[in-house]
Amino acid sequence: MTITFSTSTSTSTSPSSPERSSSPTSGPRPSRVRRWLAPGLALALIGVSIALDLGTLVIIPLLFVLIVPFEKLFPRHRQRVRRPQLGTDMSHALAAPALNVVGLAVAIVVGVVSLAWLPGLLIRPLVSMIPSVALPFVGIALFDMAIYWVHRWSHEVPVLWRFHAVHHSTETLDWISGLRNHPLDGAIVAPPFFFLIAAGFSAQFTGALAAIQLLLGLFLHANVRWRLRPLHRVVITPEFHHWHHANETDAHNSNYSVFLPLWDIVFGTYYMPRNKRPLVYGISEHMPDGLVAQLRHPLRGTGNPLRLFRHPVRSLRSGWRFTRTLARDVWHSTTRPRTRRPAAGEPCRWAAAAPSSDAR
Repeated sequence: MTITFSTSTSTSTSPSSPERSSSPTSGPRPSRVRRWLAPGLALALIGVSIALDLGTLVIIPLLFVLIVPFEKLFPRHRQRVRRPQLGTDMSHALAAPALNVVGLAVAIVVGVVSLAWLPGLLIRPLVSMIPSVALPFVGIALFDMAIYWVHRWSHEVPVLWRFHAVHHSTETLDWISGLRNHPLDGAIVAPPFFFLIAAGFSAQFTGALAAIQLLLGLFLHANVRWRLRPLHRVVITPEFHHWHHANETDAHNSNYSVFLPLWDIVFGTYYMPRNKRPLVYGISEHMPDGLVAQLRHPLRGTGNPLRLFRHPVRSLRSGWRFTRTLARDVWHSTTRPRTRRPAAGEPCRWAAAAPSSDAR
């Protein structure tokens, strides 16, 4: 199965477009309103976030003060604090409370329609038989296995990758880059939560796992050189997750786990070489800079959402085709043969060829 993504931005970037010209004085210039629209929308989102959660003004500077000194004392890569695209990552972090409201609404819908609660209900009698002492450990293992799969699908299913690519587009990995996320990408985490709650685990327990995952993410993205080699096959480390973000051929399609490398080892996606470290991050396809531009980018080509009311029959047919394509791609991702040789130009998708004899 061959998957291709268009990396063209829009007709405005075409050489034949009237809005693009080699002469700085020819052709219409963007109006002052258009020039300030994206920054204005970003500031509005940040303002709403602060209104929703005043703690944002405290938490981000506090994390900066706590984490940056470690990145400066033990740097993996020498880089300035005011590095490129820092403003974009800061905007994502400050706008998170407002964006999370949208993400939560979509996540509830995704969690319900995913039917992930059905297998949860099926294993609920078994979960009820587990001693209370062992129950949290079982819950963590089940949650981590479910997160492994939805994370893997978000890389290997094209429509899901469109949103997850925003997170992976950062070319400078540090603690604040871990907060660059599209709110609809976070909705993919909903099925594991619905699965756990349906299986009999409390909402408080699943919420605690979400909080731990967020805090752990800051550590995993941090620009620190610690290898922590004895822990590589026990729990995930910054080294493990930096390889996941590496835009290097051997590292593609690897290290999807959130807590335990066990699932990558079991399902053949574990990659932790001893003789080298990740050097290049990001993605090979186009991703615009700026908060608003990155929020819009995955939605390109989706059309007007009001067409559902204007053309309900046609929209239902399109929805059915979309569902079939999504289910097919999820199946291919789940059952694909293990290969560590992605095709050129496919940074985060699986290779179509069967694994070679030298595949890891």
